Amino acid sequence: MLDDRKRRADFVIASVMLAAGLMLTGFSLVSATRTNVHLAQVTPPTQTSPPASDNKPAESKPGGTRPTTPAPEPARPDTAAQKEGAKAALPPAPPEKIAPPMEKK
Repeated sequence: MLDDRKRRADFVIASVMLAAGLMLTGFSLVSATRTNVHLAQVTPPTQTSPPASDNKPAESKPGGTRPTTPAPEPARPDTAAQKEGAKAALPPAPPEKIAPPMEKK
């Protein structure tokens, strides 16, 4: 008889826990489907002052070459500069990576 009462108490506790879990699942599913999604909106950018005219890039002209400011420098200095002690910006390529010169068309 004592064993029957213990089994019944365990069954009641398990039933209550199962019912609570099902109710919690139901409430979370209902709340997940009813939530309205509000998206944040970005404010428009503020007006800034125009940049200083003394530091603006060079003007480009249609059909011409693109001006660069400052002028690009080669990765390897010429032989005269190397004799004066200038070092190359890039290390020399290994021989297996050097291709034969391209043919002119």
